[in-house]
Amino acid sequence: MKTIKGPAIFLAQFAGDTAPFNSFDAICEWAASLGYKGVQIPTWDGRLIDLKKASDSKDYCDELAGTAAKHGLEITELSTHLQGQLVAVHPVYDELMDGFAAPEVRGNPKARQEWAVDQVKRALRASKHLGITAHATFSGALAWPFLYPFPQRPAGLVEAAFAELGKRWTPLLDYADEHGVDLAYEIHPGEDLHDGVTFEMFLAEVKNHPRANLLYDPSHFVLQQLDYLDYIDIYHERIKAFHVKDAEFNPTGRQGVYGGYQSWVNRAGRFRSLGDGQVDFGAVFSKLTQYDYASWAVLEWECALKHPEDGAREGAEFIKHHIIRVTERAFDDFAGAGTDDVANRRILGIA
Repeated sequence: MKTIKGPAIFLAQFAGDTAPFNSFDAICEWAASLGYKGVQIPTWDGRLIDLKKASDSKDYCDELAGTAAKHGLEITELSTHLQGQLVAVHPVYDELMDGFAAPEVRGNPKARQEWAVDQVKRALRASKHLGITAHATFSGALAWPFLYPFPQRPAGLVEAAFAELGKRWTPLLDYADEHGVDLAYEIHPGEDLHDGVTFEMFLAEVKNHPRANLLYDPSHFVLQQLDYLDYIDIYHERIKAFHVKDAEFNPTGRQGVYGGYQSWVNRAGRFRSLGDGQVDFGAVFSKLTQYDYASWAVLEWECALKHPEDGAREGAEFIKHHIIRVTERAFDDFAGAGTDDVANRRILGIA
């Protein structure tokens, strides 16, 4: 078995226009001061990374990694959550999704998709330059507006959506393979890949591509009442990244999973800072350790109540406390009788 690496922190929710959150150097110094050992970088945020330079120049990537190392940090993964979302967008979301794209491609869905594909490719090249073997992203969604089957979905609608999703992602998965990087899709409501069944449907369309893998985040499963521990048992071989995020689900006589269009504060299901929700992280870390997950445990802070800096400070200690330093020997070795094939055969009554 291997020991999970960490604690690490996803910088997306913390980047801002004031120090220490407005440059990669300063935010790394801040993260290190809290006890983090790694940072996951959102590639859409130009305050933290120049993705074009990172994709074109290994020297730039060496400098970026050097900045992190100066503070005792490693770069765990790059993220294209926002760009990956734009690989597949249903037209009903065009105006909302335009905000994720570069200004020059807004209002032009075809150009926006081409830009998104290029962004993911650039992030994969940058990952190779950095020596990173997993990349965090979203799948995007074509079928999501039809999640609830009323009015009745036309026969073949969902199948056509997943066939198109597979068609769009297969070249990117091949490109990831050429660069030695796994695409780790965060399974997330709003994406067509939002649970195990939909991931399996996608896998079928990409012919079980070895680079089609998972970013595990139990919080999204709490909110849809999916067994997040059984999920690890089923999909552990595909889990290549891990967001440590908490959540709670408190249904009432007025609302449940759908949330009644309420704000995050007032939803039955809401994200919480680590330790304030309902995820059994002792069991999560035990399962992942059991299955030899050896990559990073990365805090993704999202909470409707707590201040982010408090969540970040508490999160470092929380993750550190939950990482299991694996044993190098069996607990009952003291009672071992040694290994002797002849004796074993005699004990078993084998001639």
